[in-house]
Amino acid sequence: MGEQPIYSTRAHVFQIDPNTKKNWLPASKHAVTVSYFYDSTRNVYRIISLDGTKAIINSTISPNMTFTKTSQKFGQWADSRANTVYGLGFSTEHHLAKFAEKFAEYKEAARLAKEKSQEKMEMATSPSQESPAGELSSPLTPVTPPMENINGTDEICDTTPNSDTRPEPCQNALAFAHSPAMTKHWEAELEALKGNNAKLTAALLESTANVKQWKQQLAAYQEEAERLHKRVTELECQSNQTPVIKSQKTELNQTIEELENALRDKEEEMEKLKEELENMNDLMEQKDTLTQKLEETELRSRVLEEQLAGAEQRLEENQEEQENFRKSLRTLLELLDGKIFELTELRDTLARLIEEAS
Repeated sequence: MGEQPIYSTRAHVFQIDPNTKKNWLPASKHAVTVSYFYDSTRNVYRIISLDGTKAIINSTISPNMTFTKTSQKFGQWADSRANTVYGLGFSTEHHLAKFAEKFAEYKEAARLAKEKSQEKMEMATSPSQESPAGELSSPLTPVTPPMENINGTDEICDTTPNSDTRPEPCQNALAFAHSPAMTKHWEAELEALKGNNAKLTAALLESTANVKQWKQQLAAYQEEAERLHKRVTELECQSNQTPVIKSQKTELNQTIEELENALRDKEEEMEKLKEELENMNDLMEQKDTLTQKLEETELRSRVLEEQLAGAEQRLEENQEEQENFRKSLRTLLELLDGKIFELTELRDTLARLIEEAS
């Protein structure tokens, strides 16, 4: 299954000043996600926090670690492997208590896993308890705890912008109204992929470092195996085949078998890492595809905006023409009213003249 997040929260991250060993230096400008990760393959718990693509916390929990609450909303722990002290500032006392509770829980799980590993090594190295070849029982893989989230999930708000109604319906305007929703959808998908990509990048960096260490161990195992083979050959060449020499040969053969088994285990782990790398490449291809779709959507959106702007400009020109036409009609009506008034006066004058003449 690989490494999976099992608990997440948000906090401000600090590191102790390496010079003074007293002052705190902020590792992030704002609150970031701090997560517990569980590696079922190695049975290891880690605390990881990313600021963008930069890993500001990468601490493996060991049984000798202690998380200390120094105030109501601040806690710290020392990591001897990273040679530093990490500090976390939480928004509420409840978040600090929950993080400390999880720290103690996973610390105890790490202690139990270490004891089981030591017992397994003792059983493997003890000749009296060694099982025949092909009948060794493999330890049960622990079940990964369920994922918990407290104040560590980003919520995506889907809002639709208000748009003014136009006097004339238009299909282009309708398509333009749907375009921002599509754009937001692809942007949300892209942001989610970026977050997954950042986590996979951190895991890949850690895995790459482990691969280098394992390669060094494999080289050391191979050198030890060659040395033991030479030693076995020398012992076989000796003329006196005493029981002591046979016992040494048996022990050397057992050591060689153990080294070969360890070598096979490391090779299997390297194969798993290669598969994880291939999965990350697939995610990168999906990210590129979504980015291309987003660019095409933005291009269509710009085209629709230009078409809508042209339609608005034509509408304004039509409105100006109608206004000019109304002004011309008002002027014509005023002239007609004047003429009608003059005709009315002429009629009245003619009527008086007719009356006078009669």
